[in-house]
Amino acid sequence: MDEILKYFPSLSETQIQQFTALGTLYPDWNEKINVISRKDISNLYSHHILHSLAIAKFITPVDGTTFIDLGTGGGFPGIPLAIMWQNCKFHLIDRIGKKIKVASSIAEEIGLKNVTFQHGDIGECHIKVDFVVSRAVMQLDELVKLVKKNISNKDRNGFPNGLICLKGGDLAEELRRVQQPTIDVPLSDYFYEDYYKTKDLIYVEL
Repeated sequence: MDEILKYFPSLSETQIQQFTALGTLYPDWNEKINVISRKDISNLYSHHILHSLAIAKFITPVDGTTFIDLGTGGGFPGIPLAIMWQNCKFHLIDRIGKKIKVASSIAEEIGLKNVTFQHGDIGECHIKVDFVVSRAVMQLDELVKLVKKNISNKDRNGFPNGLICLKGGDLAEELRRVQQPTIDVPLSDYFYEDYYKTKDLIYVEL
């Protein structure tokens, strides 16, 4: 939890309570349903929750902004972002039902009211939102093709609506295949831990 307060020192008491609760809930659920590598669960805050919150360093959405979290797994980045932005709405999608079960149960246990869940594929999702977010789901150009239909044209934030991805490694080839305007932000701009030296945030205007 210290990692979160280090970079987000102005959290409300409710947010602190909810983020703190994740530190117990995720390890407990992970014993039953593996949503985070067992080797990495001890890095829950530094590798998963903080990673998700990189999006909150990139953009500060207006109240009412809507998001789809595609391939949410156990709820990343959607649940940390929903805690951070309680006046925005999040729809979390994953193909694996047991992972959605974990994410929805955790959201309920911490009292999150701004999240909905879907077990299925993005092709089955017909809602339109301001932004689609994802964390290491698939190749960027494939992702752009899948989510274009879900992006609303009601731009109301500092950036045009689009896709915000958290990815790692060498992304040069992926970025070359994307025709839309993009922004590539090294996460080392936001966070100083070694883990973030090879992590990036990619925004694609759609």
